[in-house]
Amino acid sequence: MKQKPSKIWIDADACPKAVKEIVFKTSFRLNIALMLVANSYLTIPHSDLIRLIIVGKGLDVADQYIIDHVSPNDLVITADIPLAAKIVEKLAIAINPRGEIYTEENIGEILSMRDFMKELRDGGSITGGPSTFGPKDVQQFANSLNKLLS
Repeated sequence: MKQKPSKIWIDADACPKAVKEIVFKTSFRLNIALMLVANSYLTIPHSDLIRLIIVGKGLDVADQYIIDHVSPNDLVITADIPLAAKIVEKLAIAINPRGEIYTEENIGEILSMRDFMKELRDGGSITGGPSTFGPKDVQQFANSLNKLLS
């Protein structure tokens, strides 16, 4: 990342609590505005830096809000690969809760793999989803976030 982002966005409905806690601390430590976008109320720390934006219910409403308001060089935390692709198109940075950083160089391949796996699941060839989110994922996220912000 060339410079400190002016804002950090979280696609908050499905974001693990441990990841949100890391980002809260990062927001305080680096004095960066944090926007959580969700379809329902979430408990957040009281701070002028942190804002909860509640959007209407519906498919991709939170995603569209983030797309419409993100600026180049902002940081977006999302597990939604199509949203990450749109964020990268807008010259912002996207990272998932497991610490994978989406870039112009890798987002096309990641999106293609996601679509391929969806076809396999829809066809019944694969019945499972991603592995359970655990402490190693939290640590990988923290490491990737620090790498992006240092």
